[in-house]
Parts: sequence; structure tokens; C-alpha cells
Amino acid sequence: MALSPVFDPTHPLGYPELCAATRQLGKSSRHFQSFSAGKSVLGRRLFVYVIGSGRPYALYCGTHHALEYMTSMLLVEFTHRLCAHCESGEPLAGIDVRGILKNRSVCIVPMLNPDGVELHLGGLKTAGALADGLSGMTADFSGWQANARGVDLNHNYNAGWNIVHAMEIESGITGPAPRRYGGPHAESEPETHALCNLCRKIPFSRVYALHSQGEEIYWQYGERTPKNAEAIAARLAAASGYALAQPEPIASHGGFKDWFIQVFARPAFTVEVGFGCNPLPLTDFPLIYEKIEPMLALGLTL
Repeated sequence: MALSPVFDPTHPLGYPELCAATRQLGKSSRHFQSFSAGKSVLGRRLFVYVIGSGRPYALYCGTHHALEYMTSMLLVEFTHRLCAHCESGEPLAGIDVRGILKNRSVCIVPMLNPDGVELHLGGLKTAGALADGLSGMTADFSGWQANARGVDLNHNYNAGWNIVHAMEIESGITGPAPRRYGGPHAESEPETHALCNLCRKIPFSRVYALHSQGEEIYWQYGERTPKNAEAIAARLAAASGYALAQPEPIASHGGFKDWFIQVFARPAFTVEVGFGCNPLPLTDFPLIYEKIEPMLALGLTL
């Protein structure tokens, strides 16, 4: 199905472009709704897209890390296609999404770290009153992963936070930094707090956190990993060609997937999209999307 784009895939999707795409989705589809889960450190809205009716089932989240804005592009495109296929009734990647989303809904948080993305793309001029403090951390934001307080959001969840904090100190990270500082305490950041509160309020059965890169799927965390999680992960892997894997030690605690499993004992997955160095080249966007669309659509059903 040919669709008119809601963003320019040859240009990085920053926060202004995300706002414009959100408005366009609202104008173009009766199946689309949105609200704000909260605001970032610098007051940017943390959009939540809702498609479908009935009980919320799955949550998809993108861009914990600033360099990984490709994941926001993928989730906005997935939202656009979901809405279009709900309208037409045509299957999406072989899935009857209109039929499925008559009785359940999906929530999508396309960009959890808008401040970090803007810092990476635009530098200190995007940081407002925090610019002076950030200038002491780095003069070059091309490798910036954190939020506007220098906290790595995917180290900031209350799941082995003390363990990953000790690992950070061991590696020389003792305070705000461009990457891998987990904050002064778990859930210290408004972005992670907003996402946790969303999950506390809405009983999602599944969550999928998109990161980049590696074409891998992580599916377990500790003793509360559900018994069916590996089988679900295997089906996601088969749909995408991605591999099941374990994260490196310093990324093995403190993440969103880890927290969701530990708190709710329900399946949660980290999906590392694409191959290469972050930020992934925009020329890879069409092929990455084509490869993961069957997995994203399947995630509505598992």
C-alpha cells in the first residue's frame, strides 16, 4: 500500500519533526489518538500514540538513547501503516490488524528522550537553562546518548540499579556524562518516571523497547522472566531474522525491559534494530523497516 509520508525519512527525526508527524497522523486517521505521558527535563512532551479499541495490550517504546532516533522513525512509520491498514482492512505483514485492534489497542511511545535527540542534532542551543552545565561535560554532542541532565535513561530503572551503578563507577563514570551514567537514584528522571507510571496505570501484557544496533532480541531478566518469554522471543526472531542474545554486562541491569519483567513478571523485549554505528545511516531506514515490520505486527498478537 502506497502512503503519503508523515515525515521525511532522508532527514533526522528530531522533536519538531516528531510534533509535525504527530499532528499529521491526527489529521489523517480516525484510528489515531495521542496524549502525553509527561514531559522531559526541558519540558518537551512525551507523546503516547494509541491505535485501536478496547483493552490496551502492547506497548512499543523508542529512543531511550539520543543517537537511536532511527527507532522513533520506525515507530512513527509503523503507526502510520497501522492506521492505514485499519482503515483499508488489508493485512499488514499478513496480520489482520483491523480485526485485532477492534478488541484491543496498542500504545506507542515514539521518542522517550527528545532532549537528548535535540542535543545530539542541535547542540547546546537546544538546552536552554541547562546549557552551561552541559558545556562542562562535552563540547561535542555527536556521541551524546543521555538526557538533558547527563543521565542514561536505560540505566535509570529500578531493576538491579545498584549493580549497574557499581559497574559504572568501576568503569570511571561517577556523575552526569554523555552516556552510561544511571542517575543519582533509580527513576530519578522525569522521562523514566513517566514511562514507569504509564505501565503502572495501564496493565500492558507485552512491552517492546526498540534500540539500535545489532539485529538482536533480549528477552530475559532474573527469576521473574515469564516461562513463555523465550518462545515469544523465538517467534519475533523468526519474523525478523534477528538473533536471540544476551546484553553485555554493563547493559544487563537498570533497563526498561528489566524493570518491566521484575515488577510485573510479564514478557518484555529489547529489540536492537539494524547493523552499524549509531546513529544508523538514514539510507538504511527503508530496509530496516521492511525487515522488522512483520515482527512489529506480530507483536500485537503474541
